[in-house]
Amino acid sequence: MVFAKIVETEKEYNDAILIRRKVFVEEQDVPAHLELDEFDSEAVHFIAYDGETPFGAGRIRKIEPSIGKIERVCILENYRGKNLGNLIMQSMEDYAISKLFHKLKLNAQSHALPFYEKRNYIMTSPEFLEAGIPHRAMEKSLS
Repeated sequence: MVFAKIVETEKEYNDAILIRRKVFVEEQDVPAHLELDEFDSEAVHFIAYDGETPFGAGRIRKIEPSIGKIERVCILENYRGKNLGNLIMQSMEDYAISKLFHKLKLNAQSHALPFYEKRNYIMTSPEFLEAGIPHRAMEKSLS
Protein backbone atom coordinates (compact mmCIF):
# COMPACT_ATOMS: atom_id res chain seq x y z
CA MET A 1 0.00 0.00 0.00
CA VAL A 2 1.27 3.46 -0.98
CA PHE A 3 0.41 6.35 1.34
CA ALA A 4 1.60 9.70 2.70
CA LYS A 5 1.15 10.95 6.25
CA ILE A 6 2.21 13.47 8.83
CA VAL A 7 5.39 12.39 10.60
CA GLU A 8 4.45 11.25 14.10
CA THR A 9 7.39 9.18 15.32
CA GLU A 10 11.16 9.48 15.49
CA LYS A 11 11.47 6.66 12.94
CA GLU A 12 9.20 8.48 10.48
CA TYR A 13 11.18 11.70 10.99
CA ASN A 14 14.46 9.86 10.40
CA ASP A 15 12.97 8.26 7.27
CA ALA A 16 11.99 11.72 5.96
CA ILE A 17 15.48 13.09 6.61
CA LEU A 18 17.02 10.06 4.90
CA ILE A 19 14.93 10.66 1.77
CA ARG A 20 15.82 14.35 1.76
CA ARG A 21 19.54 13.58 2.13
CA LYS A 22 19.43 11.06 -0.73
CA VAL A 23 17.64 13.44 -3.09
CA PHE A 24 19.03 16.85 -2.20
CA VAL A 25 22.49 16.19 -0.76
CA GLU A 26 23.60 13.05 -2.62
CA GLU A 27 21.76 13.44 -5.93
CA GLN A 28 21.59 17.23 -6.32
CA ASP A 29 24.76 18.18 -4.41
CA VAL A 30 23.02 20.58 -2.03
CA PRO A 31 25.32 21.19 0.96
CA ALA A 32 24.01 19.31 4.02
CA HIS A 33 24.10 22.48 6.15
CA LEU A 34 21.65 24.12 3.71
CA GLU A 35 19.36 21.13 3.34
CA LEU A 36 18.89 20.55 7.07
CA ASP A 37 18.13 23.97 8.52
CA GLU A 38 16.73 25.91 11.44
CA PHE A 39 13.16 25.48 10.14
CA ASP A 40 13.15 21.70 10.57
CA SER A 41 12.29 22.08 14.25
CA GLU A 42 9.19 24.23 13.58
CA ALA A 43 7.91 22.53 10.42
CA VAL A 44 5.33 19.76 10.15
CA HIS A 45 6.99 16.93 8.25
CA PHE A 46 5.39 14.45 5.86
CA ILE A 47 6.59 11.04 4.74
CA ALA A 48 5.41 8.74 1.95
CA TYR A 49 5.72 4.98 2.08
CA ASP A 50 5.36 2.06 -0.26
CA GLY A 51 4.47 -0.50 2.38
CA GLU A 52 7.34 -0.18 4.86
CA THR A 53 9.69 1.51 2.36
CA PRO A 54 9.97 5.30 2.54
CA PHE A 55 10.18 6.99 -0.87
CA GLY A 56 9.11 10.61 -0.46
CA ALA A 57 9.11 13.51 1.97
CA GLY A 58 8.17 17.13 2.42
CA ARG A 59 7.47 19.71 5.08
CA ILE A 60 5.18 22.66 5.65
CA ARG A 61 5.47 25.56 8.04
CA LYS A 62 3.41 28.61 8.91
CA ILE A 63 5.06 31.81 7.67
CA GLU A 64 2.15 34.19 8.37
CA PRO A 65 -1.10 33.69 10.29
CA SER A 66 -2.96 32.17 7.32
CA ILE A 67 -0.08 31.36 4.94
CA GLY A 68 1.96 28.19 4.82
CA LYS A 69 5.17 27.41 2.98
CA ILE A 70 5.76 24.01 1.43
CA GLU A 71 9.40 22.96 1.36
CA ARG A 72 11.72 20.02 0.75
CA VAL A 73 9.30 18.03 -1.41
CA CYS A 74 11.19 15.10 -2.87
CA ILE A 75 10.71 11.61 -4.28
CA LEU A 76 13.39 8.94 -4.67
CA GLU A 77 14.47 8.55 -8.28
CA ASN A 78 13.00 5.07 -8.82
CA TYR A 79 9.56 6.33 -7.67
CA ARG A 80 9.44 9.39 -9.95
CA GLY A 81 7.10 9.61 -12.91
CA LYS A 82 4.41 7.58 -11.15
CA ASN A 83 2.25 10.50 -9.94
CA LEU A 84 3.40 9.94 -6.35
CA GLY A 85 4.47 13.54 -5.77
CA ASN A 86 0.77 14.37 -5.85
CA LEU A 87 0.25 12.04 -2.90
CA ILE A 88 2.57 14.09 -0.68
CA MET A 89 1.30 17.42 -2.01
CA GLN A 90 -2.31 16.45 -1.36
CA SER A 91 -1.47 15.43 2.20
CA MET A 92 0.26 18.76 2.83
CA GLU A 93 -2.54 20.76 1.21
CA ASP A 94 -5.18 18.86 3.25
CA TYR A 95 -3.20 19.69 6.39
CA ALA A 96 -3.00 23.36 5.37
CA ILE A 97 -6.76 23.51 4.82
CA SER A 98 -7.37 21.87 8.21
CA LYS A 99 -5.24 24.62 9.80
CA LEU A 100 -7.28 27.29 7.97
CA PHE A 101 -4.42 28.47 5.78
CA HIS A 102 -5.72 30.61 2.91
CA LYS A 103 -2.58 30.45 0.79
CA LEU A 104 0.43 28.23 0.24
CA LYS A 105 3.80 29.38 -1.06
CA LEU A 106 6.78 27.38 -2.29
CA ASN A 107 10.03 27.73 -4.19
CA ALA A 108 9.93 25.21 -7.02
CA GLN A 109 12.96 23.91 -8.84
CA SER A 110 12.51 25.20 -12.38
CA HIS A 111 12.36 21.71 -13.90
CA ALA A 112 9.37 20.93 -11.61
CA LEU A 113 7.25 23.95 -12.62
CA PRO A 114 4.81 21.87 -14.74
CA PHE A 115 4.15 19.56 -11.77
CA TYR A 116 3.15 22.48 -9.54
CA GLU A 117 1.25 24.28 -12.29
CA LYS A 118 -0.94 21.19 -12.69
CA ARG A 119 -1.76 21.59 -8.98
CA ASN A 120 -2.84 25.22 -9.64
CA TYR A 121 0.26 26.96 -8.28
CA ILE A 122 1.16 30.13 -10.13
CA MET A 123 4.62 31.61 -10.61
CA THR A 124 5.24 34.80 -8.65
CA SER A 125 8.92 35.51 -9.32
CA PRO A 126 11.56 35.46 -12.00
CA GLU A 127 14.04 32.60 -11.85
CA PHE A 128 16.57 32.69 -9.01
CA LEU A 129 19.23 30.37 -7.61
CA GLU A 130 18.73 28.54 -4.34
CA ALA A 131 21.57 26.21 -3.31
CA GLY A 132 22.91 26.66 -6.86
CA ILE A 133 19.69 25.30 -8.42
CA PRO A 134 17.31 27.44 -10.55
CA HIS A 135 13.97 28.04 -8.79
CA ARG A 136 10.79 30.10 -9.16
CA ALA A 137 8.53 31.26 -6.32
CA MET A 138 4.97 29.99 -6.64
CA GLU A 139 1.76 30.24 -4.65
CA LYS A 140 -1.73 28.79 -4.52
CA SER A 141 -4.91 30.18 -3.02
CA LEU A 142 -6.79 27.69 -0.85
CA SER A 143 -9.94 29.80 -0.41
